[in-house]
Parts: sequence; structure tokens; C-alpha cells
Amino acid sequence: MKNKLVSSGLEDVVAAETILSDVDGIGGRLIIRGFPLDALAGRKRFEDVVHLLFDGFFEPLPEPARFAAMLGEARLEAYRIIAPFLDRLAERPVYDAMRIGVAYMPDGAGLADALRLIAAPAVLLPALIRRAAGLTPIAPAPLRGHAEDILRMLGRSKGAAALDAYLVTVCDHGLNASTFAARVVASTQAGLTSAVLAGLGALKGPLHGGAPGPVIEMLDAIAEAGPDADHARRWLTRAVADGQRLMGFGHRIYRTRDPRADALKAALRDLDRNAGRLIQAEAVERIALEVLRAHKPDRVLETNVEFYTALLLEAVGFPTDAFTGVFAMGRVAGWIAHAREQAMTGRLIRPQSRYIAPSGELAA
Repeated sequence: MKNKLVSSGLEDVVAAETILSDVDGIGGRLIIRGFPLDALAGRKRFEDVVHLLFDGFFEPLPEPARFAAMLGEARLEAYRIIAPFLDRLAERPVYDAMRIGVAYMPDGAGLADALRLIAAPAVLLPALIRRAAGLTPIAPAPLRGHAEDILRMLGRSKGAAALDAYLVTVCDHGLNASTFAARVVASTQAGLTSAVLAGLGALKGPLHGGAPGPVIEMLDAIAEAGPDADHARRWLTRAVADGQRLMGFGHRIYRTRDPRADALKAALRDLDRNAGRLIQAEAVERIALEVLRAHKPDRVLETNVEFYTALLLEAVGFPTDAFTGVFAMGRVAGWIAHAREQAMTGRLIRPQSRYIAPSGELAA
């Protein structure tokens, strides 16, 4: 048999053609359904961007206003499905509980199924956070905007525009690990819930969606070291010299600044009550980039989406153990669109492996 090239991380392997998004790692651009990220984040509501992602994959697709209303109704339906199980779910870690709750959604392939799956994390996470704090969950208000209702269910009244910009920013990002997992499952003709559960499993890992929380821990540790830039520089220099990873810097794809970082930084500037933390973070970002360039000149380590994700989600009221769950609230839209694209245009994903025989094994 002719030897085949093995790419253990699948770098440079094209596994799908998609109309959904393009990640330009060299130019530092993210395109979603033909629009650059900065034309969507902070300018379009999340539900309108979901409508954009779903266009062509569900027929008939209602016009955007009706689509948003249907998503509100889906939040109420998802809440009714999971409400009887909230007490038991709240005994588990929040992300695991959210994943279990999503599994209660019917495993179909229609628009109603897709909208329930967009709605499920949005209602589950606030309810689980409130239950963990000893508070009563708040039912959805279907006439509210999606981001506004998420914060209302959390018990917050401000920050909807910032959360909306965040959900848009993370809704899709090429063939990342969780999206690829969702497409693999969809290629078997399983339902959308199965594909979303695969995405949720992949997103949990710290090399993918599980990393924003440690950014807050890093910023807190730097603040405890001292109030000025010299203290921050010493802390960061020592961390890099000790081989620690600076959380929020570096990306597998981008060889320049992650465009999502700028979108989230812009959204943060509208949150006045976060001004002090933002000023500290901007100073840490500047010094960290200087330290990384000095100590690792052969590597491109720029600010990534995790850095300002952590600040934004903290500012709107989410605890750090819920950050990955909020990521899932946005990315679930991309998973569903990719799952439908794969089911409609692709085939069963079945790569090959190369068998490495144990030493001394005889050929058959």
C-alpha cells in the first residue's frame, strides 16, 4: 500500500467546503456568511446573525422579525422541558448540567428543533447559576431580545448590548474542534441534538472553549502583586521565564491579532462599571505583548478572543465557571448551521488511520 501523509492535528487538511465562515489567519480577518466580523458584532442582533447562518438550510425560513419571535417562543418551550429537572441538574458542575439539559431536547432536524437548541443553553445556564446561588430560576420572556432575556433570567438588567456582541462574535469560526465534531456526527444522519452534544463535549476542553476563566485568575494575581506597571512586568516576565502560558495570548490559526479580541474590546468600552478592570487589562495586554516578543521572538503570540471574553462575561455578571457555557450559547448557532450544511451537501466523514505494528509482529 502506498504510504499516506499523516497530519496528526489535521493542519492544512481540507475536510469540508462551507459557505458559513472563513478564518484568515494571516490577515487576521473573520468572515461570516460574506460579512466581516466588524460589520456584524455590535451592529446586528444575535438572532439576526443566526437567521443569516441558517439561510438556505431550513425551508421555509421566516423573515427576521418572525424568526426572532419564534426564537423567543423556543426559549419558553425549552424552559418548560427542562424545568422539572433543574433541581437534579443543579447538583452537577454547571457546564455538565447544561450539557445534560440540552440532551432533553428532541433530536430532530427541522427549524423548530434548531431553535430549541439555540434556546436551551440560553435558558439552562442562567437557571443553573441561580439555583447554585440558592435563588429561584426566572422563566423566559419570549418577547424580549435573546441577549436581553438571558441577562434578565440571570437577574441582571444591564449589559445586553455587550452580551449580544459577544454571542455574534463567537457564533462561528471555521472548522474548529467543536464544529468539526458536530459535522462528523451530522454526517452519520443523526439529529441536531446529537450534533450539538458532540460540539458541547469538544468545547469543554481547556484547549478549546475551557480557557477564558483563567484570564481572570491571571489578572487578579497580577493585581495582587502590585498596582503599577513595574509589578505587572515583573509578574509577567517571571511567568514566561518559568514556562507558564500567558492566558489570552496566542492562537492556533491567527498569525496576527485575533479580530474577535477587538470586537469584544469595543463592546466592553460601553460598560462603564467595568472601566477600572478594562484599564488594568489594557495595561496588562500591552506589557504582556512586549514580554512575549522579547522572550519568544520566534513565535507569533498576539491577543486572542479569550482575553476580552473573560472581561466581558465577568462584567455582565457571569461567574467564571459559566464562561464556557456562555461560549456555547453563541457557538451552538454555528454548530447547527454546519450540521445542516454537512447533512445536505456532504457525505459520511470517515478518515483513515495508519496502523503501527508492535515490534516483532509478523505480517499476516
